[in-house]
Amino acid sequence: MTAASTTTAARKRGRWIEQWDPEDETFWKETGERIARRNLLYSILSEHIGFSIWSLWSVMVLFMGPEYGVDPAGKFFLIAMATLVGSVVRVPYTFAVARFGGRNWTVVSALLLLLPTGAAFAVMEPGTPYPVLLLVSALTGIGGGNFASSMTNINSFFPLRRKGWALGLNAGGGNIGVPVVQLAGLLVIGTAGAAHPRLVLGVYLPLIVVAALCAALFMDNLAPVRNDTGAVREAVRDPHTWIMSVLYTGTFGSFIGYSFAFGLVLQTQFGRTPLEAASLTFVGPLLGSLVRPVGGRLADRYGGARITLGTFAAMALATGVVILASLHASLTVFLVGFVALFLLTGLGNGSTYKMIPDIFRAKALERGMTGEAAAAYGRRLSGASMGLIGAVGALGGLAINLAFRQSFQTAGTGTAAFVVFLAFYAVCSGLTWAVYLRGPRAGAVPEEREPRLGYAQV
Repeated sequence: MTAASTTTAARKRGRWIEQWDPEDETFWKETGERIARRNLLYSILSEHIGFSIWSLWSVMVLFMGPEYGVDPAGKFFLIAMATLVGSVVRVPYTFAVARFGGRNWTVVSALLLLLPTGAAFAVMEPGTPYPVLLLVSALTGIGGGNFASSMTNINSFFPLRRKGWALGLNAGGGNIGVPVVQLAGLLVIGTAGAAHPRLVLGVYLPLIVVAALCAALFMDNLAPVRNDTGAVREAVRDPHTWIMSVLYTGTFGSFIGYSFAFGLVLQTQFGRTPLEAASLTFVGPLLGSLVRPVGGRLADRYGGARITLGTFAAMALATGVVILASLHASLTVFLVGFVALFLLTGLGNGSTYKMIPDIFRAKALERGMTGEAAAAYGRRLSGASMGLIGAVGALGGLAINLAFRQSFQTAGTGTAAFVVFLAFYAVCSGLTWAVYLRGPRAGAVPEEREPRLGYAQV
């Protein structure tokens, strides 16, 4: 694209950008970077609120004393329901970006958050039947869909060389919504007491409107992004989509599952009060969110597969520490191991998501494509696969909550659940090494044409 056509590329019809080529360095420097960064900022805001609403019941259960008549297993099932719905809606939310436009769907998805927040405001009091609480918890799952649409949208704005940083920042800013809503819960419990959960909900209702207004005023739709059913079918058939789904289950599934369950584990296994649990719950999700862009940066520099393998190995080690602490009822050691797990899931979230566009560009280069053709193929397949990978990965959070529920029901502690998690991280480590780092194919660079991206570089 020439400098003259750069102006044409940026020309808008309403809030639609008709042409977009972030791989063209002239276009990127003169026009694209400024537009992409602006969209990233307001995407983060909307996704941040979405994560807060999705994780709302990890906070609401801390307000639910004996007068609510819900036992620990019932509380774990409440947060598991939110996780389940948030996982399922990620698939349609991903494709909504191409159907309606990234900016348009951000507005709609933000306004939809008024429904679960308003419903929780109406029912959050003693005497509410458990099925009603379960239904309202399920409604908060729509906040989990915001992540998928936001990541798909931002993936289209940035060039391959910046995707690790941009996707990590977008996801990390969204993930921070989890500790922020938990901090809001802590503030309310510490000042007004555990009898006033509606104060938390009252804060978020106007914030949702602000996020929708900002998206409407400052974000853009990309006209070149269109629904491509062929890309979806190809992504579903590609084994890398499902391999990355497993790896993302290990990173993001762990992050969201632990975020939702941390406070309940502290209350149930270590006898912490709601205030004591709330004062500790936010620390892990906050650190895990802040470190996610670092994982993306490291993946940009050293390769996502290498960072992901190291992360899973360290997660297995941290889980071993948590198991020992659980067996010896040591809260201090338990907190050290659990916070380490949060940090590592954040790093792994950044590196695994960076791997996705690189993997599909590597496949394009293997097929003999070069330049913009290879980049376009990578964007097309990675965009189609992200919703599927995100949905399956988020189901890992559901599995974690159900595992905790079963472990506490049968043994009264979470130790058995952590043993299962340790085994799964070992599987993820082996899978990462076997598929993306083992053998000559992982690092091979053929002599013909341009240098090809080996899997060790993804």
